[in-house]
Amino acid sequence: MTTTPLVSIRDLDVAFDAGAKTVHALNGVNLDVGRGEAVALIGESGSGKSVTLRALMRLHPPRRTRISGEIRVDGQDVLAMSPRELAAMRGPVVSMVFQEPLLALDPVYPVGRQIEEMVRRHSGEGRAQARARALSLFERVRIPSPERRLQAYPHEMSGGMRQRAMIALALSCNPKVLLADEPTTALDATVQIQILLLLRELQRELGLAIVFVTHDIGAAAEIADRVAVMYGGRIVEQGTIADLLRAPRHPYTQALLKGRAHGAMQKGKRLETIPGSPPDLAALPPGCSFAPRCRLVASQCQAAVPAITAVAPGHDVRCVRVDETLAA
Repeated sequence: MTTTPLVSIRDLDVAFDAGAKTVHALNGVNLDVGRGEAVALIGESGSGKSVTLRALMRLHPPRRTRISGEIRVDGQDVLAMSPRELAAMRGPVVSMVFQEPLLALDPVYPVGRQIEEMVRRHSGEGRAQARARALSLFERVRIPSPERRLQAYPHEMSGGMRQRAMIALALSCNPKVLLADEPTTALDATVQIQILLLLRELQRELGLAIVFVTHDIGAAAEIADRVAVMYGGRIVEQGTIADLLRAPRHPYTQALLKGRAHGAMQKGKRLETIPGSPPDLAALPPGCSFAPRCRLVASQCQAAVPAITAVAPGHDVRCVRVDETLAA
């Protein structure tokens, strides 16, 4: 029996009006996230990762954004929601950990008060109960001296502590889905791994579904059950983290893996790079967006957008030369 996914995205297109141009940020994205599952979105800047996350909560400015397709979260049609329904969904159903908490948190209120207000708004609890909830969350995300830190303003916290506070705020209404938009980018390596391990621990403890955006496939390996690789506003490959690390099949995924530092690298050896630049989303080519940078490019790659090919159970690739990538 097939289990209904908690998050279901079908044929999602997102375009932004930018003066005389239209930027096609997402182009037919399909993605499922199961209950208690962690899915990582990886790819270069501009590939559509953060746009996908924000579309899940309808955070894009409506006046210059055009969205089509379907987004369902816990059975609810997100694109059909009224402003009141969206406000009720944000927090108790879907919550987000933003990339830079110093900008996401309100600078004029103590962090503890911001969590208390979130709890009171969605649960109807009194101030004392909300404060106890905030303290409990600070303890859960391992903020030292939690009672004192509840009174701290965002600028009085370190980067790692602010990110933990941001996670506490995101968890304050017991969401079913946690969206994490590159939450470790601005942190040093030691704090990064602490935050990743914390998110993984909370995910298992609370049964959260997590959608995690990152440039770093090493970070994805720490937290994700499955990975979706994005390029030019499309998912070009997705599968389990083990499948993608062991046998990546899209040339772009293979190039990403070759371009990272790892323990087996020889000293003095240069990292491989991907030639060229990401595509202009206002003028996408008619075929595969990665074709101008691909080492296996052929005439059929430029004729039309490649169809999705299943290379193994749960492992899908959007490439017309997928049979040749295994040997390449």
